[in-house]
Amino acid sequence: MTRRQEQILLDEAVGLRTERLGALPVINHFAARLDVEGILERFVPTTDRRVRLPYAKGLGVLLRSILVEREPIYRQYETVSTFSQEAFGLDAQLLHHVKDDAIGRALDRLFDADRAALLTEVVVAATTTFEVTLDELHNDSTTVSFCGQYRGASGRSIRGKRAPFITYGFSKDHRPDLKQLLFILTTSNDGGVPVQFRCEAGNENDSRTHEQTWDALCRASGRTDFLYVADSKLCNREAMDYIDSRQGRFVTVMPRSRLEDAEFRKWIQTHEPKWALVWDRKNPRRRHGPRDRWWVFRYPIPSQESWPVVWVYSSLLALRQQQRRRERIARALQKLDDLNDRLGGPRTRRRRRQEVQQQVDDILREQKVSRYLQVKVVRHKDYYYRQASPGRPGPNTQYIRKSKSHWQVQWDIKEDKIAYDRKSDGMYPLLTNDKSLADAQVLEAHKRQPTVEKRFEQTKTVFEIAPVLLKNEGRIEALFFVYFLALMIQALIERQLRRSMEHNAIEHLPLYPEDRVTHRPTAEQVFRLFSLAARHILHLEGEEIRRFEPELTDLQRRVLQLLQVAESAYRSPQRST
Repeated sequence: MTRRQEQILLDEAVGLRTERLGALPVINHFAARLDVEGILERFVPTTDRRVRLPYAKGLGVLLRSILVEREPIYRQYETVSTFSQEAFGLDAQLLHHVKDDAIGRALDRLFDADRAALLTEVVVAATTTFEVTLDELHNDSTTVSFCGQYRGASGRSIRGKRAPFITYGFSKDHRPDLKQLLFILTTSNDGGVPVQFRCEAGNENDSRTHEQTWDALCRASGRTDFLYVADSKLCNREAMDYIDSRQGRFVTVMPRSRLEDAEFRKWIQTHEPKWALVWDRKNPRRRHGPRDRWWVFRYPIPSQESWPVVWVYSSLLALRQQQRRRERIARALQKLDDLNDRLGGPRTRRRRRQEVQQQVDDILREQKVSRYLQVKVVRHKDYYYRQASPGRPGPNTQYIRKSKSHWQVQWDIKEDKIAYDRKSDGMYPLLTNDKSLADAQVLEAHKRQPTVEKRFEQTKTVFEIAPVLLKNEGRIEALFFVYFLALMIQALIERQLRRSMEHNAIEHLPLYPEDRVTHRPTAEQVFRLFSLAARHILHLEGEEIRRFEPELTDLQRRVLQLLQVAESAYRSPQRST
């Protein structure tokens, strides 16, 4: 045997295997405290003995994969194989049964399960274990687009349960060419923890979703006196009366279509409200920019429902609205100038007045300046001279004046309308049925609404919920429920880390690249911090010789301490010495 052959046999006999851990020990710590797999096991039990991978295990694998890798279902086996199988809650036997069809069947069982009761139990576990308060809840919705026809996803019944209707609707992703589903989410003010979720048809109107959402929140929280905060879609008579008649409380934005809005904007032309200053802060975007100031004013006349109307005035919002109005008017005038140049050209295609007027209307509507510009379409004549007879012109040549007509656009700026709107720039009304709330409290509740929008941003960018590589709409709805669980675990990690930093008077942590600091760390930064954590196992002829556990950095140990996760979570249960 040659030396080369001996080296090959030695390399085959002695090997080093790497098992990635990443942030899975941290995720498992919070999932175990929530008892996610235990709850899934109770609601999605495995009753068929032929099933090799229990449904709860399959859903647990998918949940962890969404948080750390975000790979499609058909690549779950490859994902799990690169990690420590124990970190995914699997043993060597179950690992080989992690297939896309097994996880697909688990999603089928999750769709068939009582997901409303499952969600309630998870929320109760979050409130009791992590002491998440449900005094104030924020609701909003977004759309998830689908690349495909989904002809069968028409709201049909699947195994006795109605599946979501994937269809065209108002796209909040600005993709009207794609079908979609409505993704409705409610988060708590305490850490922005998701506490309610469901899917609706892609063409469902947001204003019709609040009653069912509010009922689900009452079941999850066991109370009706929480403050329900939503956008202007809540401001419709049916939804508000439904909540108010059941002793509920809400805060919403009053839309411009309400009569109270026009009434105030007319009233303010001749009156000066007694604004009360709530915030006076530094400019959030520009270091040397104007300060960010917010005022509130309770209008003396209540709404049509006899509820308080609190008007809000923002100095920065007023500046932005004035600047946008000037820019829109300037763009409209440029487009009208370009239109005049085309109409006066030798080969203009618009020779009828109706065609020119349609062009003008399109420009005014596109720039939203119909209120500020008075535009007229008039016939304009251009005069020119030609010789009365052919030949070289001379002293006695006679000329004939001729004319050529074409359409021209003339405009005037309505200065009075601009001045009228400028009086109420930066102002918008908030409506609440809770008369005990102070004006500043109404504004503060409304300004906490972006927490739920942040969860949507994480769902679409960090977790990459789209494109959805599934065809069965029942499995899609179940998959979205798993995303809700991932959002909840992520929010709990962020909440625990930030609360610990506040408790220990830690202003920032160097979690960004190049040790740049962050004052409000996110779960994604925590996951990135532990992304390279791995253990190495040395084996000889198939037998394990020694384990090399990951060596944690000082920053990693510090974050684990703040998250109340023991360092032993990154050690093997049976550590070799």
